Amino acid sequence: MKKIILSTAALLLATAATFAQDWSIDKAHSQVMFGITHLGVNTITGNFSGLTATLTSSKDDFSDAAITFTADVSTINTGNEQRNTHLKSADFFDATQYGTLTFKSTSFKKTGDKSYTVTGDLTLHGVTKPVTLTAVLNGTTINPQSKKTIAGFKVTGTIKRSDFGIGGNFPAAMLSDEVVLNANTEFAKG
Repeated sequence: MKKIILSTAALLLATAATFAQDWSIDKAHSQVMFGITHLGVNTITGNFSGLTATLTSSKDDFSDAAITFTADVSTINTGNEQRNTHLKSADFFDATQYGTLTFKSTSFKKTGDKSYTVTGDLTLHGVTKPVTLTAVLNGTTINPQSKKTIAGFKVTGTIKRSDFGIGGNFPAAMLSDEVVLNANTEFAKG
């Protein structure tokens, strides 16, 4: 009987230790931005404000994390309404047909004390491709207002717009094929 109780207790402790926790993005304190070079001399930046994201991890160091992210393409903002409208058109994102972009991680590998390589599938403009991003954990703390544990990450990477069929009528001399991604995200536990 003693063995059964000890075995059951050990199993419960092991299960509790591996219980995954969900973290939700704090939209008010997160930004997902991009930059593209115009005519080889200037970087034009923009962002998406319609975001949803969930991070799931059973480890405090996030070494087993999984992330899903979605952005509403129609919320693109580059600070110029005419350019925003053009980017939503069939020349670029075709927001009417492809209203969302999504990212779902397939690997969240710890590479240093607070650094990670995040690999996953990015779906953009109806095309899904694997991409690799770099994430840095800025830290965790307790939000004094909500009393929830929060974690902040800086995520960077580069993709090619040609891989996703975006802006095919605009040569790289006009708009760089490389698009730099830069996200500052804050997640709340629970």
